[in-house]
Amino acid sequence: MSASLPSFPKSQEPTDEPVLLELSTGADEPCLRADAARNRARLLEAATRLVAEHGAAGVTMEAVAAAASVGKGTVFRRFGDRTGLLMALLDHSAQQLQAALLSGPPPLGPGAPPVERLGAFGRAVLRQAVDHLELQLAAEPEPTRRHSFPPQRFLTGHVTLLLRQAVPDADAPLLAQALMGYLDPALVHYLTKDCGMPLERLESGWNDLVERLTRTELPR
Repeated sequence: MSASLPSFPKSQEPTDEPVLLELSTGADEPCLRADAARNRARLLEAATRLVAEHGAAGVTMEAVAAAASVGKGTVFRRFGDRTGLLMALLDHSAQQLQAALLSGPPPLGPGAPPVERLGAFGRAVLRQAVDHLELQLAAEPEPTRRHSFPPQRFLTGHVTLLLRQAVPDADAPLLAQALMGYLDPALVHYLTKDCGMPLERLESGWNDLVERLTRTELPR
């Protein structure tokens, strides 16, 4: 993402509690010069227009530079690569989800039983995936980095923590990976676009999966 993300030691396993991602829109970074902040906003505005007009496939570093009337080097310096640029476009929704998980109202936020929070979590991620599906697919890291990517580790850690609370005798880290597989953007794309499944069916399937896994019935 466009934010400063925490580094993880190679020995860290996905059994740790979720690590807070310090997400920001970039414009409020204290060390960011005013002209750099304006350039960043200008680049993201240009990228947003390209997505609206041509889809995520139309967002290249060269196309964004041309649309924003800046040099290509400026785009690379600000975002690193195309994935960094696309992740910056997803930054706002990621901030909202993280805030809801950590301090929002239940059942997505603290205060509800862990199984209810698991149900709300999956439904929220599915809705976010459907709303930003093309961007999420385009911004996915390469397969070898997919599960170690900091935003993914945060979400997987959150699910692991809830599973530990809901099913103390289970292998929470492995079950968390299984649950996260259901929320994979590529699978959501296949089910909604190729199979024609509505979001409501995916949400019901998530609820059913959580109930069977935890042997607990979610409130209707």
